[in-house]
Amino acid sequence: MTSSPDLNLWLKVLQKIEPQLQRGQFITWFKDTTILGRDNATVVIGLPLPMFLNWHLEHYRTTTLDALREIDPTVEQIVYQVDNGLKDDLQRTLRLLEHFPEKKPRKLPNKSEVKIAEGLTSKIGNSRYTLENFVVGANNRLAHAACSAAASDPGGKYNPLFLYGGVGLGKTHLLQATGNAIHRTLPHAAILYTTTEDFTNQVIEAIQHSKMEQFRRRYREVDVFIIDDVQFLANKERTQEELFHTFNTLTEDRKQVIISSDRAPKELSGLQERLVSRFERGMIADLSQPDYETRFAILSEKSKEYGLLLDQKVIDYVARYATRSVRQLEGILMQAVAQYELEHCVPTVKSIAEIMRKLGDEPSLLPKTDVGFVAPPQHAISFQDVLEEVSRYYSVSVPDMLGQSRVREILVPRHIAMYIGKKHLQMSYVRLGESFSNRDHTTVMHAVQKITSKMDEDPQLLREIRTLEKEVGLTVAR
Repeated sequence: MTSSPDLNLWLKVLQKIEPQLQRGQFITWFKDTTILGRDNATVVIGLPLPMFLNWHLEHYRTTTLDALREIDPTVEQIVYQVDNGLKDDLQRTLRLLEHFPEKKPRKLPNKSEVKIAEGLTSKIGNSRYTLENFVVGANNRLAHAACSAAASDPGGKYNPLFLYGGVGLGKTHLLQATGNAIHRTLPHAAILYTTTEDFTNQVIEAIQHSKMEQFRRRYREVDVFIIDDVQFLANKERTQEELFHTFNTLTEDRKQVIISSDRAPKELSGLQERLVSRFERGMIADLSQPDYETRFAILSEKSKEYGLLLDQKVIDYVARYATRSVRQLEGILMQAVAQYELEHCVPTVKSIAEIMRKLGDEPSLLPKTDVGFVAPPQHAISFQDVLEEVSRYYSVSVPDMLGQSRVREILVPRHIAMYIGKKHLQMSYVRLGESFSNRDHTTVMHAVQKITSKMDEDPQLLREIRTLEKEVGLTVAR
């Protein structure tokens, strides 16, 4: 239950914001947020992490202000304040999952294989593939629209449907998403997704055991037939023949057929001409390499799926220089997730650049001095380097850190700078105290001990400090 007037007001604001956003966006970016207070017509909104600041300023400032004004017309502006103590603080923040429970969707099969008929299984059923979470861009808009149309009217205008494109561009996602969409509206339909390899193996097995009639009957009685990667049928004459007759039977009965390949039908070598002509009879749509905007959107969506909050500069960097495929983007993102979880480091442009270099994805068009591929002239790391990096990371000024302010968003970065100075630069407590407005050495000792102790119980703080250590160029002892 909410208790304070500020929390009650914030709940009303979130109730107006929530319907305007996707659920993943809402939970990710408004968890552990709150109203910290009010100064006349200005409302102060608290954010739990520095990386939230730019995102809220860019994406949610107007939405939040409009919601506040709708509730209280006297509000004129909002300001954001980062308060690291808000994270998991149940006294000052709302339990979003309690106030905004997830609406249960109709369940899709969650097994990797679904039995359709005796001796026949389908790999359809991976519920994470949906038409709704497929990121649409200029490179795949036609393919997505065709799949949506086929899903709404199976066996109708877009039958057969042929999708083609290079490796890692989303063909399998669209194929399974279309099957899942049809299943939602026609739960009793027999929907078969298979790969060319599995189809070929079924043909071989049926020939070996003299069960071709059973094979044909099973495949030709499905309502939706989806086959992936037909380019691998090249020079497999008997399998091509079975596919040809299966194709004819299903399309004549107005059953939906969806095919994918790495190239257009007319470019498929080693396939019978009559089979290619059948492919060309229906709707043909290609998926090409995603443009920058699509890559950016994919990374934003995928990072939220993985529960990883990436700075906009990091997303921009990957989107700008990882240009080959969606699969390449996901590979880089998975490495970043591993770094975040295993090395306790928040991804930065520098760390992502290193990941890309290790994966063989070093961007050739990027000026090397921009990302640190060429090491700068070596110099001894100074405490000033530490102060400046902490200042950048937490968006506080160096004079504020060195000054007398006791505000929490200044206090935490100050203590972290003290900790790094003591641990890595072997600065004495006395010297550190002198750097911070002649504070007593016992004050510095207490701050360092507090950070050391809190790192053991606060994984997010540990990640932030590990990131700062890396960014400064300090070797971290594990």
